[in-house]
Amino acid sequence: MENFIGRENEINLLRDAFASQEAALVAVYGRRRVGKTYLVRTVFEKELVFEFTGANRTQLATQLDNFHASLLAAFKVNIGFQPAVPENWSQAFRLLIHFLEEKGMEQKQVLFLDEFPWLDQKKSGFLSAFDHFWNSWASKQRHLVVVLCGSAASWMIRNVVRNKGGLHNRITHRIRLVPFNLHETALFLKSKRIQLRPYDLLQAYMITGGVPHYLKHFLAGESIPQTIDRLCFTKDGALRNEFKDLYPALFGKADKHIAVIRSLAGKASGMTRNEIIASCQFKSGGTLSKVLEELEESNFISAYPQFGKSVKEAVFKLTDEYSLFYLKFVENSKAKGAGAWQSYANEQAWLSWRGFAFENICLKHIAQIKKALGISGVYTEESVWRYLSKGSETGAQIDLLIDRQDNCVNLFEIKFYKSEWAMDKNNAAQLEAKREVFRKKTGTKKTVFISLLTTYGAKRNEYFLQTVQNQLTMDVLFERV
Repeated sequence: MENFIGRENEINLLRDAFASQEAALVAVYGRRRVGKTYLVRTVFEKELVFEFTGANRTQLATQLDNFHASLLAAFKVNIGFQPAVPENWSQAFRLLIHFLEEKGMEQKQVLFLDEFPWLDQKKSGFLSAFDHFWNSWASKQRHLVVVLCGSAASWMIRNVVRNKGGLHNRITHRIRLVPFNLHETALFLKSKRIQLRPYDLLQAYMITGGVPHYLKHFLAGESIPQTIDRLCFTKDGALRNEFKDLYPALFGKADKHIAVIRSLAGKASGMTRNEIIASCQFKSGGTLSKVLEELEESNFISAYPQFGKSVKEAVFKLTDEYSLFYLKFVENSKAKGAGAWQSYANEQAWLSWRGFAFENICLKHIAQIKKALGISGVYTEESVWRYLSKGSETGAQIDLLIDRQDNCVNLFEIKFYKSEWAMDKNNAAQLEAKREVFRKKTGTKKTVFISLLTTYGAKRNEYFLQTVQNQLTMDVLFERV
């Protein structure tokens, strides 16, 4: 555990489950490649007595045969006295109970069922069999911890966390594992002897989104362009074809999910539900709601409220950095091998993507931004805001808005530059116009601060001094909170 990066809260929850005086049922979920299995195996390295991983799109008979083999291996069953392969999941769990009771339940022990959703195939009877296993036996074993883990986050929530049947309110501990933040990403790479300056770390995050499995492929001594070329622009690069497997592995019939992702990738400012329906040519209804929920719970998209508007008018953004990068540059790229990534360096698409990706990163590090502003203890609500111009009116778009209970509002302008930004007369006028449009159209009576968040800051010239009230640089995003 000495070299474990981050995950302090999650580790504490798992330890709390282990220390419980009653049986514990733990649900761990989060997107693919985020480190769920590694977390559970590492924390319970010495106490794990049985582990079984479901196989995707696999026949029931094969799943049961795999379960049987895992049981024999875990409990070191003599080859001459092997029980038969169970014919159904009820028999499989009775066999598990038999082995556990034979082993003895006096000491604390952990059962780990990984990729839990893949076990619940149509007409398999798995979930009802597990329901019976937990309620009739496992829940009565005060020395038992059962961990259920799955990458299909929305399935885990609907069928385990919010189960309306026999598992209703049975989950004792719930862990939603998300990718690393910037601070954790820097620590993870440093543990691999990779020390990058903040500007390069930001670019690494723009590709990987802090997903540990992606970061594992970075090598010491490589520049960011070299790493991107190797991972994304070579035939066998680790991230070359990840997108093609990512969504089908999580959602089965993923056509609608991918359609939403592609639409959002083309709209940096995000889209409302109605705009997504129009773009994807969907019919409004429960299907779209389910797709959006599944993508959001799996950390691929995020819903941001619009200041002063109802929840139904929230703006959805693609916030999975890898998906955005892949769709923008990798999918249809003709460039291959060394130098491929640098061939994009001066293109407008590259500049637009970089700005969009940086905005997303800032939106994921609100706690760090609040800390830098000195308002960590103030209740706030974060949102985006946009006003589409009508006729001769001036429109406005706010990258990030922090509405504060202390009667203030921070309107953020977020910019990604290679060096210090020099604000000019036009920039200053545009920012002032945004503030006035916001005040007029929202009718707010609060004090409105124009706040700037850039990579290297802005020169403190006359236009900056007369316009900006708060200035933050990328360094604040790397703070531990």
